[in-house]
Amino acid sequence: MIANVRVIILAAGSSKRFGKQKLRERLPGGNTVLDETILQVKLAVSEAIIMTNSEIHSSLRDQSVRFTVCPDANLGMGATLAYGIKQVQTANACLVCLADMPFIKPTTYRTLAASLTVDNIVVPVFNGKQGNPVGFGKRFFDDIMQLNGDAGGRSLLLLHPDSIQRVEVDDPAILYDIDTPEDLEKYAHINS
Repeated sequence: MIANVRVIILAAGSSKRFGKQKLRERLPGGNTVLDETILQVKLAVSEAIIMTNSEIHSSLRDQSVRFTVCPDANLGMGATLAYGIKQVQTANACLVCLADMPFIKPTTYRTLAASLTVDNIVVPVFNGKQGNPVGFGKRFFDDIMQLNGDAGGRSLLLLHPDSIQRVEVDDPAILYDIDTPEDLEKYAHINS
């Protein structure tokens, strides 16, 4: 494992498909979707930066994590990710986590972080399907900073297929992206 791997949690989306702010929705254990994601990440890594928008930021209570408001969050995930990478320029690699994936195991985060180098892109795989989070070595930071709109880091996978390291994980939650109330109910039921 290389030194100085940082973690960004993207939590700036508008939740249009959900119909209301999904990150504030409660899970069966009592935590919100965002709080549970942060908890699982913090069990794996010592520090994470949560990239958010002003609406979500105003409702946050956890002062033990670093929240950064992206001024261009309304432009989409690509713009938020680009802004987030600017915050971790001294890192050798960065693991990019999605705030609406609260069921990923801490061991998965640790495994992916340990697989990162300055020159690779790390993608988790479960039963042949690629999921999230995705990690990027420093070599790709300049490309990420050029992202905008809703084009997230996945576009870099198409540009750099030879740099991708697929990491098999025993964690189906890498595929559990909560976009609708039905997704939340289904995945919460699976994980309860």
